Amino acid sequence: MHVGHVKLFERAKALGDKLIVAVQSTDCILKYKPEAQIVNTQEERVYMVSSIKYVDEVIFYEDVDSIVQQVDFDIFVMGGDQVHDGFKRAEQWCRDNGKQVVRLPRTPNISSTEIRSLK
Repeated sequence: MHVGHVKLFERAKALGDKLIVAVQSTDCILKYKPEAQIVNTQEERVYMVSSIKYVDEVIFYEDVDSIVQQVDFDIFVMGGDQVHDGFKRAEQWCRDNGKQVVRLPRTPNISSTEIRSLK
């Protein structure tokens, strides 16, 4: 978790009146990125995200293309780097079901990968 995430939540919250953040389970992260260096447990990630003032609710998800069908929302917000097939299917489901899709760019000069490489 870093300032870029907080700024992303701030921008997402500004798009509507309630922000639900779906936190990816550890198993799902490792499914798509087996080399991932997971720093915090999924419970710790939920605690940190739920502590951010812009976030109204935090939920877990396994597959993004399934969670969009299970949660009531108007706008699906995702980062510009979310391009794997699950996100493509989720985006298509949203468009087919009258949901707005918004891609927010990363905060310039902030990256989890770069932060981890400084260790």
